[in-house]
Amino acid sequence: MSLPTLSRVSVGVLALGLVTVILALDLSRSGAPDLFTAPPALALGSGQAPTGAHCTAQ
Repeated sequence: MSLPTLSRVSVGVLALGLVTVILALDLSRSGAPDLFTAPPALALGSGQAPTGAHCTAQ
């Protein structure tokens, strides 16, 4: 007994659908992020010291 093969397009659509479902579930459970209290994505030269990661240990 062989399994039916899926085309590349159907696998892509299924993958995008799964990602969409995961993002929608995450957004519904946690709520939208507050962009005014979020840390900067890139803090190059901002004077802010990084915190919370292993590379920030002194």
